[in-house]
Amino acid sequence: MPMKTETKNKKTLNKTFTTEREGQLHFFKNFGINIDENDILIANTDGVNKGNIFEFKLNINNTQQVLFQAIKYLSRLRITGNPVPKNILLISLNQSKANIFDSGDYFEEIHQIYYGGASKNNDGFVIKKQPIEIDYSTGMGADKILKILKENNFTKIKIDEDCIVGWAEKFYRENPTAKKSDYLDDKDGGEIRKPIKFKDYILPFKEKTNIKFKYLMDKLNDNLIKKELGAFFTPPAYAKKSVELVREAIKLVPKGNDYIILDRCAGTGNLEAELSSEELEHTIVSTYEYYEYKVLLERFNGRVRHIIPPTDDNVEFSAGFVVNADALSEDFVNNEIIKQYTDNSKCTVILFENPPYSDASGDTMETGVSRNVGKNSFISTEFKKNFKSKMKGNVPSKELANLFIWSGFHYYLRQPTDSYILFSPVKYFKNIGLVNKTFKLGFAFNRKFFHASPSTISCILWQNFDKNQENFTLNAFDINTKNTADVSDDTIFQIQDIIIRKCYKSPNEVYFDRRVLKDDITNGVWCGADGYEAPKQKSTATENIYNKNIIAYLHLVGLMFNGQAKNLTRTTINLRKNGFYLRDDNYFEKLPLFSAKLYPQEKWYEKDVYFTTGDGGDKYTKDKDFLKSCFIFACLSRYNKCISFTGSDKRFYKNELCFDNDTLASKQLEKFKLNGDEKELVKIWEAVLVEAKKTENYSKKLAYGPYQIEMELNTSEKDENNKIVYHYSTLNGELENLKKKLKNYYARYITPKLFKYELLK
Repeated sequence: MPMKTETKNKKTLNKTFTTEREGQLHFFKNFGINIDENDILIANTDGVNKGNIFEFKLNINNTQQVLFQAIKYLSRLRITGNPVPKNILLISLNQSKANIFDSGDYFEEIHQIYYGGASKNNDGFVIKKQPIEIDYSTGMGADKILKILKENNFTKIKIDEDCIVGWAEKFYRENPTAKKSDYLDDKDGGEIRKPIKFKDYILPFKEKTNIKFKYLMDKLNDNLIKKELGAFFTPPAYAKKSVELVREAIKLVPKGNDYIILDRCAGTGNLEAELSSEELEHTIVSTYEYYEYKVLLERFNGRVRHIIPPTDDNVEFSAGFVVNADALSEDFVNNEIIKQYTDNSKCTVILFENPPYSDASGDTMETGVSRNVGKNSFISTEFKKNFKSKMKGNVPSKELANLFIWSGFHYYLRQPTDSYILFSPVKYFKNIGLVNKTFKLGFAFNRKFFHASPSTISCILWQNFDKNQENFTLNAFDINTKNTADVSDDTIFQIQDIIIRKCYKSPNEVYFDRRVLKDDITNGVWCGADGYEAPKQKSTATENIYNKNIIAYLHLVGLMFNGQAKNLTRTTINLRKNGFYLRDDNYFEKLPLFSAKLYPQEKWYEKDVYFTTGDGGDKYTKDKDFLKSCFIFACLSRYNKCISFTGSDKRFYKNELCFDNDTLASKQLEKFKLNGDEKELVKIWEAVLVEAKKTENYSKKLAYGPYQIEMELNTSEKDENNKIVYHYSTLNGELENLKKKLKNYYARYITPKLFKYELLK
């Protein structure tokens, strides 16, 4: 009888699966693991539940390969700050068999870094200890699996450079009020040295100092410090290149003069690490964040001329900061150590800095200690008094980079042979006008490697000699990481030269149509950034004007590009100011402004380099072909979020900026002689409309543009593998074709003229 029962059970449970996903879901359901309630599909694994990690295969033919794949996943869990499960379960689905390994046996392998797909290059792996084998098609085997699945044990990992950031993010995420000292303190312990929250997951970090993490200290800050300080990590490869500018500045030092190299925001000293011993003997460094100061002290004490403050005993400490190293305070400006050099005419001053670039809008920290970058701080007050009051437009006086740059020239550089080697986005020159000195030499670096997103950060040698210039050229350099985690072996390579041009007027100043007509009525409806009607926001400063001649609302923000810098909607957008109405008598000449804001910036060395401007005046309006190109582009762009709808005010708002259903744009298009590329675009659009009319949700009453078709008609769902499946594949294909052709059209017919007419600069 027992044999018959066991045989019957085996026959029932031993299913055959056609996909791993099908088998995986069946396994979880069969053993009571609810994937909807438990977030088990993490880090691209097949599943992590309690102290278990799963790797599913239809049939496991090479246990060594599958085990290595699972170990790679455990390595990723460690790096991303996720506990490493004790049990590794390799499941052969169609054999109903599980091999269970102990991850602790592979401690060293889990502490390696693996590149590429986890399922690739797994040949030759050696099993260290034979697994427990379980046939879970039997009742006894299934019971053993259930017992294992209840286990909640983990292999404790060691903290190193690869995982310190991931575990820091987990620590601050789970402890929102925690400070950096709670995680990293090297006196009383901190979480990494005396684990409490993570006692089941990590081994105590044994090293006495944090110098091992010198390249990562900015990423280890708690949320408050990140807000206060911004980011100013400098990758070693770029730091090394920037030293070339320091040596050019040293050449300007008059014969017989002493000189100092001053860095008020040195962090852990990545810039200074590339200086020679002789250059370090002329260097003064300081940093505001306490744990970075301690690393700086350990790296450079006795090697540089001065560290401010000189020793740990001299530190005025509060809430993670070195109060007497606040470079934006009046006390720091009057620091006697520095003033002995700035007051000496026989000493040349070279500033060498990568200032933090963040808008520190908070005046007071949680403890009540002022960061002195708010509206009442010394440097901010002096900046507004001496510089901002003389400038036209909005010059952020709380943006840390602006305060460092202005104060650097204002308080420290006094003679024509003084210099500033400055890392910063170029807006301080392009449109703010903070620096009108002599450009000597400069580079463009990829901000991606500064623990930020890909964009351009300049590194420029400014000689302290007054000079107004309209532009300069930077050599752009990228980094070859050699696919290793060690930043010390990175190398740089030159890409091309880029020209930085000064900007004067934003499109808002020059092109906005601010007319108020007699028949304008303030009882229209608002819409959100998605183009659909939305309730009024209390903070909005935009009146909801209605007029029969209004066909859209164009929302543009200043000179720079960002996610909220451009919106084209059918009615008044629910955002503050920075927009105007497109009417039936002005839309044709205003759509190039929308086109300019959609410049793709596909390469990092285009981001934070090109701005939209009004410097070219109305020159572009004389080019009828250009106006036509921008008109066609705008009407076919999915970023045009004008839609047709009936509002809560019972009015019908027809999308007039699309080529459908006898719209204003359709009538305008008929007046043009189209070139070959334009005829092709129109033909593709007509194919889109043909397919759109076949969809279930199509309405004859509406005029559709690409955006509304994508949102309402091009419907889809996700399959069992979490992949998107479109209900109307031909429609989706035509829309994708339109996007590609429109992108090429923009590059050929619009981009060159945007620069020609200084709509882009």
